[in-house]
Amino acid sequence: MPKITLPDGSVRQFDTSVSGKDVAASIGAGLAKAAVAVRVDGRLWDLTRPIENDAKLEILTRDSEAGLELLRHDAAHVLAEAVKELWPDTQVTIGPAIENGFYYDFAREEAFTDTDLETIEARMKEIVDRDEPILREVWERDKAAEFFRGIGEAYKAEIIESIPSDEDLTLYRQGDFIDLCRGPHLPSTGSLGKAFKLTRVSGAYWRGDSNNEMLQRIYGTAWSSEKELRNYLHMLEEAEKRDHRRLGRALDLFHFQEEAPGAVFWHPKGWSLFQSLVGYMRETQNAAGYQEINTPEVVARSLWEASGHWQSFGDNMFTTVTVDGRTFAIKPMNCPGHVQVFKQGITSYRDLPIRLAEFGKCHRYEPSGALHGMMRVRAFTQDDAHIFCTPEQITSESIAVCELILGIYRSFGFTDVRIKFADRPEVRVGEDSVWDQAEAALVKALEVAGLEYTHNPGEGAFYGPKLEFVLRDAIGRDWQCGTLQVDLNMPGRLGASYIGEDGEKHLPVMLHRAIFGSLERFMGILIEHHAGNLPLWLAPVQVKVLTITSDADEYANEIVTVLRSHGLRAEADLRNEKISYKVREHSVAKIPMQFAVGQREVENRSVAIRRLGSKQQDVMSLDDAIAALRAEIESRGN
Repeated sequence: MPKITLPDGSVRQFDTSVSGKDVAASIGAGLAKAAVAVRVDGRLWDLTRPIENDAKLEILTRDSEAGLELLRHDAAHVLAEAVKELWPDTQVTIGPAIENGFYYDFAREEAFTDTDLETIEARMKEIVDRDEPILREVWERDKAAEFFRGIGEAYKAEIIESIPSDEDLTLYRQGDFIDLCRGPHLPSTGSLGKAFKLTRVSGAYWRGDSNNEMLQRIYGTAWSSEKELRNYLHMLEEAEKRDHRRLGRALDLFHFQEEAPGAVFWHPKGWSLFQSLVGYMRETQNAAGYQEINTPEVVARSLWEASGHWQSFGDNMFTTVTVDGRTFAIKPMNCPGHVQVFKQGITSYRDLPIRLAEFGKCHRYEPSGALHGMMRVRAFTQDDAHIFCTPEQITSESIAVCELILGIYRSFGFTDVRIKFADRPEVRVGEDSVWDQAEAALVKALEVAGLEYTHNPGEGAFYGPKLEFVLRDAIGRDWQCGTLQVDLNMPGRLGASYIGEDGEKHLPVMLHRAIFGSLERFMGILIEHHAGNLPLWLAPVQVKVLTITSDADEYANEIVTVLRSHGLRAEADLRNEKISYKVREHSVAKIPMQFAVGQREVENRSVAIRRLGSKQQDVMSLDDAIAALRAEIESRGN
């Protein structure tokens, strides 16, 4: 007679074993229809699996986070079933749910084509229409391995044979297809619905090891409703239009080439934009009490060993051995160098907090396959800062950092920012008691500041917990950029101290802070967020002065000179082309402001202003136009 306790605390008693489906039906027909799985005492179970004993039960619907992940996992299984029906000699390997979708890896000699994807997707929809029950079966390991080898599924058998021999495992059967899986799964293939789409094929090494054979990975996306699927596909179309690599070429900002993988070749306009980011950050953080420093890019191995980076991060460092036998590394981060600056001389508690900032050039080895434009690079610039403070100052300094970060994001048009609290990872340095103190201090700062946050367990840095600031862009994508980390480990490892009020040496707290994170990556995000239509204050060329007739050439050059004297980035277009042609060309180039001048403007010392994206044209005196531009730039559009 199991007693089922629901999340609201209510209890339902049943005379015999009961399934999650039965419990949902006892509550209401609508819930029973929407339910896809249950969580029993915190563990995910199939909706139809019998519950024999008293339990706490949560019913999951298809539009919940866990329910959506389950749908995507089932979509992977339906994909595998479809492929096996169409090409029986294909071997299946693994197929998990991933962010926004799913994939399955297949071993097949012939490459899958775009036409094959259409055929597979059509068969998947047939399988959904069949509404095949999805049945859970418990097998002995050796029997399962023998079964899969017997049907020619060597990869699946290899996975099973890697499981301890005394463990039973679960298989799931749907129609004639059977697969190894922990589960849970939907009650039937019909429960999946048809809000899915196969998107692409790529290569993938078996078990992620480049020494193993290459498989074919079919990706797809799945959602709880057709509307959500349409929205997601529209977002993908928008993302393609906004791709910073395409816009970078079109706007002549930067390029990449094979001789320097993962590094940016900046063109004049792109470097201007980069320097605008640096200038704004420098101005803002100087006003907040930061002092800018610069530390060496090449540092001896001994410092990285002392800091703990060599042990935790050594495989990602670019290293060299000099003729005298010493090993050096190009810095992947700035933290140890900042501690060395802090250590110079004697620091009193009265001097704290000390805020040191650097636009540090860093290098990290990323696999070639992981590189992606400016979003994933090997050479990047961090807007790094480290605050050395007393334990009592952690809360106030953390609050100030949070306010600084959120204010800067607003200036760039990012108003939807999520904060995640990431605590200790499995691989870390320092005692648990030190981590307890650091984590508590960071959470306290969030609570005192009244900031909402979510928990990201186990994702802290190896030396301390952190806050992650996640930006949501114009088309709904999330980007993790800024971080704030409380570090009670590295200062001690590197011998940093300050003299306390008692005259004794004390260990400073070190707050690691980055706002853009990587300037290169932030610029890529910024370009895509604005679809290349950068705000006036950021645009590499802010004003293009277009002549209507050659009589206005001298006046146009004068305007450019005056604009530049006021700190504006301006260029003239004196070509003998129709004004409509010039306007169209510079609109495509996403110049935010165009000044058109002809004989009338020469006589009146005025300009005809056209703003990017607007068909309206305003005529103003040159002096008034310059004043308006300067005011907009200084306010940064706020």
